[in-house]
Amino acid sequence: MADNSSNLTVNPRSGFCKSNSVFYSKRKPIPLPQTDFLDVTTFILSRPHHGKTAFIDAATGRQLSFKDLWRAVDSVSMCLHDMGIRKGQVILLLSPNSMFFPIVCLSVMWLGAIITTTNPLNTPREIAKQIADSKPSLAFTTPELVSKLTESSSSLPIVLIDDEIGTSIKTKAKIVSTLSEMVKREPRESRVRERVNQNDTATLLYSSGTTGESKGVVSSHKNLIAMVQTIVERFRLNEGSHKFVCTVPMFHIYGLAAFATGILASGSTIIVLSKFEMGEMLSTIEKYQATYLPLVPPILVAMINGADQIRARYDLSSLQSVLSGGAPLSKEVIEGFSNKYPGVTILQGYGLTESTGIGASTDTLEESRRYGTAGLLSPNTEAKIVDPESGKALPVNQTGELWLRAPSVMKGYFSNAEATSSAIDSEGWLRTGDLCYIDDDGFIFVVDRLKELIKYKGYQVPPAELEALLLAHPEISDAAVIPFPDKNVGQFPMAYVVRKAGSNLSEKAVQDFIAGQVAPYKRIRRVAFIAAIPKNPSGKILRKDLIKLATSKL
Repeated sequence: MADNSSNLTVNPRSGFCKSNSVFYSKRKPIPLPQTDFLDVTTFILSRPHHGKTAFIDAATGRQLSFKDLWRAVDSVSMCLHDMGIRKGQVILLLSPNSMFFPIVCLSVMWLGAIITTTNPLNTPREIAKQIADSKPSLAFTTPELVSKLTESSSSLPIVLIDDEIGTSIKTKAKIVSTLSEMVKREPRESRVRERVNQNDTATLLYSSGTTGESKGVVSSHKNLIAMVQTIVERFRLNEGSHKFVCTVPMFHIYGLAAFATGILASGSTIIVLSKFEMGEMLSTIEKYQATYLPLVPPILVAMINGADQIRARYDLSSLQSVLSGGAPLSKEVIEGFSNKYPGVTILQGYGLTESTGIGASTDTLEESRRYGTAGLLSPNTEAKIVDPESGKALPVNQTGELWLRAPSVMKGYFSNAEATSSAIDSEGWLRTGDLCYIDDDGFIFVVDRLKELIKYKGYQVPPAELEALLLAHPEISDAAVIPFPDKNVGQFPMAYVVRKAGSNLSEKAVQDFIAGQVAPYKRIRRVAFIAAIPKNPSGKILRKDLIKLATSKL
């Protein structure tokens, strides 16, 4: 994307250009490689750094050096090539976080083949659906998860991700090799490589589908290279050795972008937790002197609530920054964290699977103190705020749908031209589906999801606003608001509420609490109490599950 802001008059404070109604990033542009033939694995491998250890397994203490990582990637990609895997073929990866996860991803992409990941918590039915859609030639999975694959597809050839300890496994699966056998193979000096173009497909990730069916997001090597560059520049990782704790799932764009690709390019060390457990995460920070902790908002809130016990038990003095993604943080959360952990900077990021995890970020504590902001536009990124009704582009401080254009925006949705053309227009603008405004200083504020607005008698009610108010109630630990169908008014707001331990909060008390703070059309007209709010791995509320629950009783 050419930065044509140079010959336009752009307001230096907001980044807004009146003549074309585009917001330009205020961050310094990042140089991107101009060669046509380049894959993301080669790009990461070619970046100079002084790092020694690439991965540490938190559970076993096992370490993997950068030298051994790249040797493993070379061996695995050679074995895949010998098995007949070629550019453009899809490889499925079903695994919890491990240091083997990035080896598989990097090997597959080096060949020009396409990696598709799936959530280990998915049911065989959900996995079968993804297999039917993406048509993989081969799958990598662990012994514990192999039965999910055999239930999903009996004929799919499988490589077992084993731990070299000789896993005996009774299965009717078509096991063709194990990862440990592949890694042991000596890479051949001379072998023919297919040329991979930056525009070739690298990953096929299925978006969370919090508002409907999950869709396959097609990202190119160019998209991933832009994302790698953004991550390395954002944390100025070239300036020293850092240790990141991997708490977020690698099958999700946040985890894949950071831990399977981006952070490796800087020579930083990644400490892998196979699954999230609060105590294990905290003892890992202490044991390995971790400096960066990427997480999702629910973990951050738990760290605030348990701060006194945590600080008494664990030494977190090495920690420099926590990086939160998935949903913007409130003022209470940011200040609560800064008070409890004064030496730790809190940073936020905003991105979508469709923008390869890139979009906006706060890169200093001062920026994060613009409470509720998703941050400033990422480098090389342009935005528009568009009125959903009229399609008109809006200026600063006006709310509309956020559109993004950047080198990290996906190629489209897999085998779904209709969904692609409704998401990306002919000029390359991605419609994010988020209702936002951009303030006088260029900070983006996410008001709500466009598709999740509740339409009450023609009025639009944003659930996020009501959720924020509910969370401020001293007896409420979590809440979600959904549209409830009603033949007279269209929809009205219904709240699902998680009471704090020992609370006997009533439906009427919840309704009165909100009624005193909002316009009549925004009032909550129905309340149900629930043990926990269903959320996806990045902390987003699964409203469609709650809508199903509420309407199943009709």
